[in-house]
Amino acid sequence: MVKLALILFHIFLVIASVYADATKPNVILILTDDLGWGDLAVSGHPYVQTPNLDRMAQGGTVFNQFYTSSPVCSPTRATFQTGHYPARYSIHSAFDGRHKGADAMPSFLEPTAKQVSRMVRDNGYATAHYGKWHLSDAPKKHNFEVPNLSFYGFDDFRTYHTYFGGVDRKHHFVRGGDEHYRAKSSQAIVDETLEFMRKNPGEPVYINAWTLIPHAKLNPTPEQLAVYANIDPDPADFPKHMREYLETIPPEELKERMQIYCAAVTGLDSAVGNLLDGIKEMGKEQETFIFFTSDNGPEDNFSGTTRAGVGSPGELRGRKRSIYEGGVRTSAIAYWPGTVPAGQVNDTSIIAAVDWFPTVCALTGTAIDGLNLDGEDITDILKGANRQRNKPIFWEWRFKVRGPETYSPPQLAVREGDWKLFMNPDGTKVELYHIPDDPQELSNVADKYHERVETMKATLLQWKGSLPTAPAVSSYVHDAEATPYRYGKR
Repeated sequence: MVKLALILFHIFLVIASVYADATKPNVILILTDDLGWGDLAVSGHPYVQTPNLDRMAQGGTVFNQFYTSSPVCSPTRATFQTGHYPARYSIHSAFDGRHKGADAMPSFLEPTAKQVSRMVRDNGYATAHYGKWHLSDAPKKHNFEVPNLSFYGFDDFRTYHTYFGGVDRKHHFVRGGDEHYRAKSSQAIVDETLEFMRKNPGEPVYINAWTLIPHAKLNPTPEQLAVYANIDPDPADFPKHMREYLETIPPEELKERMQIYCAAVTGLDSAVGNLLDGIKEMGKEQETFIFFTSDNGPEDNFSGTTRAGVGSPGELRGRKRSIYEGGVRTSAIAYWPGTVPAGQVNDTSIIAAVDWFPTVCALTGTAIDGLNLDGEDITDILKGANRQRNKPIFWEWRFKVRGPETYSPPQLAVREGDWKLFMNPDGTKVELYHIPDDPQELSNVADKYHERVETMKATLLQWKGSLPTAPAVSSYVHDAEATPYRYGKR
């Protein structure tokens, strides 16, 4: 009887395990690079054609108040991985090896920090990262080794631009001398994503598909450019801030730049369409949650990367490197047929990159007991609820903002409910905006709401005071022989 009971118990565990995996959704994060809030057809761009992202929007929910944690790349990416504001790891800007003194940064995201990819992997997920990483300095330039992505909880990975010592070349996308490799990179990322899903048919998967597009340098293929051969861009077709910005570009240059930018975005859109088609062919539409967004607002023409400098923040003020809305609010689409409501546009719920970690853990049944995360679980919002968030959102930007002076806010900001307050660390240059009524941040009403200003200033300074003043010493020691890479064991 005891033996029979043990056999039956084993059968129960196997069935329970299969059922548990069957109820765990696949999760794919499509994180684009420098895509503006107004750069999609569904967000009102007058020229760009994004039929596949339109399809995602029609089959899912568009969130018009999604916030990144920084107006540049690396800090936002650190937030998606850790569920914390990047300043908690002294990540204030893009990794480039230049930040010293008071703005000192580590050489890479601390691999021993809790990572959402590692958390879900420990809960039975096959995990992968394909595309841009940019969570370390470039070791070839600075003569040191950085952790490869297996240290962050990824079973498989293939990246652009970053070389990881001790890892063979199959983990790097090779340009091969192709001048259009960036234009083709989105499809290469999608191909890897679909192949990983096919290689793991019995397990739920968690995949970062982080694109290079539409970050400079842009060089679309002739086929991609042909779509926009006849456009004749007019600044008057755009809202106030974008219109004024485009008017600074000589008319004879604007057409070529707009053609190149729109072609790049449409190329990205085509790859997204192939991803949707591939998942449907596998019969996994109903069990796959896809979230599409960007790491920050669009690049600025004043940065010198002119081909990428005509992305649109829509009606919003500021661009990349600014913590005004145009630099930190980006397009976001949640897609999960049968779970996320179809054809919805949520204009009021405020969600953020810092919410990704707790939300993914909730969706996947991954316990986060004891973790003091900065974001909140927004599963109910993804599934159709429309509510106020429970936690404020914070930003810090210590560096120069390129472009006109009107793009340069104070160093700190907090969004709490309908209000957004800016100030410098010493309490000067206070700005307060009521975002629902003033999304363009044109009317500073700080002088009218003294009590609210004082309350929000206290909240913001308390958060600022909780941040480290210098990077912690990493416990990572490079050892190629000890690389915890385990994809081949699956």
